[in-house]
Amino acid sequence: MSLSLYDASIPTFLHSLRSLKAILEKAVAHAEARKFDPNVFVSMRLYPDMLPLSRQIQIASDAAKGAAARLSGSEPPKFEDNEATLAELIARVTKTIDYLEGFKPEQLEGDDNRVITIKTPRMTFNFKAVDFVRHWALPNVFFHITTAYALLRHGGVEIGKADFLGPVPQV
Repeated sequence: MSLSLYDASIPTFLHSLRSLKAILEKAVAHAEARKFDPNVFVSMRLYPDMLPLSRQIQIASDAAKGAAARLSGSEPPKFEDNEATLAELIARVTKTIDYLEGFKPEQLEGDDNRVITIKTPRMTFNFKAVDFVRHWALPNVFFHITTAYALLRHGGVEIGKADFLGPVPQV
């Protein structure tokens, strides 16, 4: 069985972002039930030199929409990275989901060996498209969503592995 770039990326991004949105909504409900401001989560960090929850969400969003755009040869929408509340972060995840839902499999068809270039502050990476999905795009989305999950769990939100995985398709 062959898996297309679309099938390996877009549905996985959507599934993970929907789970992230549900986790963020649980964080809001958790705070409201305990009568504290849910926005205290926004600046939480696991360690002082790590990025806060807000940046974890922003980067997960950017990684997913950026990967889809690169794979389709288009430009991703620019989000301002100015979210200061959980409601704004949830809205950002929703915008990212809406953007990804607009992709069709044929938009990502083509040469799986075409080069995808990623420039970071430290270096430039050149990937074959298939390796970009497997070794860069998916791990980056998972890393930042996992870190967001860990921050909220550490903050007392009653979430578990099933929340991270979300509804799993079954036969």
